Amino acid sequence: MRLLAECHTALLWGNSLKADLLKSKKLGYLVLLAVMVTLAAGLMLFLVDPNIQSPMDGIWSAWVTMTHVGFGDVVPVSFLGRLLAAGLILFGLVFFSLFTALVSVVLIGRNMDALGLGVRRIEQETGDIQTGEERILAELARLHERMALLEQQLSSGADQSQFK
Repeated sequence: MRLLAECHTALLWGNSLKADLLKSKKLGYLVLLAVMVTLAAGLMLFLVDPNIQSPMDGIWSAWVTMTHVGFGDVVPVSFLGRLLAAGLILFGLVFFSLFTALVSVVLIGRNMDALGLGVRRIEQETGDIQTGEERILAELARLHERMALLEQQLSSGADQSQFK
């Protein structure tokens, strides 16, 4: 039963993360860029490399190269094809680094929101404490004035019997 509750909590967290990631326009732009580079490089591979037999093979090769899977079923053999594949490898490194950074930003942003709520609560409590301190200090000042008046009355020779 506990395992089921943990799975449910994990699914809720995953859905929340997915929603936060989908809100990010930068992630959409990054994925669009990756798709465009994959399509363009795949078609270029088809045009420059004799081992790539169809545009779909070129796109497949570009995607496999960019994601660093490297199945090896469709491989460029010409100099230009290999040069293009080397560029795809570098682009893939940058792409996945940026993807990881964007996911990290979303996760850190979620923690910052929670931290912000805690900070606001602490600021409110600090304000309440300061208000209480101000009331105490005002009451102490009032008591100090009353004591000063009493001491003045005592020292001026007032009837001391009324203070007993």
